[in-house]
Amino acid sequence: MTMVPTAPADPVRALAGRSGRPAAGRTAASADQGRRTLWIVRRYPVTVVVLAPYALLIVPLSVLYANPDTAFLLRLLGTALIGTLVVETAAHLVRGRPRWRPGIGAVNASYRHVYLAARVVAVVSVVAAVTGAQAGHGTIFAQVTAEATSPIARFTSLAAGWSYLALALLIASFLGGHATRWRALCWVGFLVAGQVVTVGLTGITSPAFGYLSFVAGAGAVCGLLRAREVIVVGVVLLVAWPTLFALRNEMRMEGGVSVAADISAVDRLRLDLQLAEAARHDVPVDVGQPGITEYARYGLVPRLLDPDRPPLSTGMQINLYLGGSATSAYSFLALGNVYFLDGWLGVPLYYAGWTLVAILLLRAKGSPGPARLSLFCFVLAGPLLWSSSHPDSMIGFLQHTVAALPVLLLLRYTRGRARGRHAAEAGPRRPLGLLKPAEPCFNGR
Repeated sequence: MTMVPTAPADPVRALAGRSGRPAAGRTAASADQGRRTLWIVRRYPVTVVVLAPYALLIVPLSVLYANPDTAFLLRLLGTALIGTLVVETAAHLVRGRPRWRPGIGAVNASYRHVYLAARVVAVVSVVAAVTGAQAGHGTIFAQVTAEATSPIARFTSLAAGWSYLALALLIASFLGGHATRWRALCWVGFLVAGQVVTVGLTGITSPAFGYLSFVAGAGAVCGLLRAREVIVVGVVLLVAWPTLFALRNEMRMEGGVSVAADISAVDRLRLDLQLAEAARHDVPVDVGQPGITEYARYGLVPRLLDPDRPPLSTGMQINLYLGGSATSAYSFLALGNVYFLDGWLGVPLYYAGWTLVAILLLRAKGSPGPARLSLFCFVLAGPLLWSSSHPDSMIGFLQHTVAALPVLLLLRYTRGRARGRHAAEAGPRRPLGLLKPAEPCFNGR
């Protein structure tokens, strides 16, 4: 699960006793280690987001089961991290210490209706997802039988990216003091519950786990979630995975879809094998992936206005290239797809480019408001999400941006100077993670 661990705001102070010196049993090296951990997280947030799922799940399983392609996985991951590290290091050298202005709360507090918009968007996104799934959109059953998409599903697809927009607006509401952390988390739970219901209708679990990864990453980076909360949820999901896998298979069989009996829950977690499959091919490979015209047509024009366009799935094209059928799709994960389609050189360029976009959204020209936070969340939910399908995820980024424009423009139009109703007593909320202003011990004083 993608996450960015947080650390105490002041490690030296956290390790010190009442006298201001390190407490008994704590050494100066311990304090330095705490400072170094926070230094890494604060300066390299995108690198940590990209690295986390591989460091916590994929690489350990590869080593545990003695995958012969472990060296390839590490080399591929290292190539991607070169792109993120170069950009984030350059940003640090140009901008200096990544201090987040105290104005982060004031900027988001000025959007008076952001919490109302977040709740409306959350409800609409869940209703649209459930309605679309009931109409057959995105279900394993429609995929196998090649059923045509219904008009209802085309209409509900207009709000396909609103689940990501809802989380971004909830984060902005929390940072601006319009909502307490508890209320924001309750609405996050509502969004996750909507994903669970959708899984029950579609029979596909990967989008829900991808959404949970996105929530963990965005929530931890922006300070809505604590590291221990992300870790606890991740452990619970791993423990519950065999049961969830069995329920998914049972659901598919009841719908008339055959299930491979020789694939266990542990086998399904072997994402290292899925990624290592890319090493068997000479890269880059042309499978008929979308070009500039397709980016504009599929990314900027809603399907409701272009109902006759064929479905776009690079995963299906890859599956056909590998000898499979058009009723299924295959992905090497986001990192593997970039390598497979763009070669070794494309990997660092891809991750450097999207890291630059993410850093600019967070750090350029003052503190980020709801619009920039939303675009940042779209980057995490698409191009930088470890389980996404490249290059479809970049088209998804454009689709989510277009779908969010009416909401963001309305928020911009109704922006004022009023502060959130929860900010009256305590002021704008102080974020817990990366967006927290730098403490004195890190600014040279």
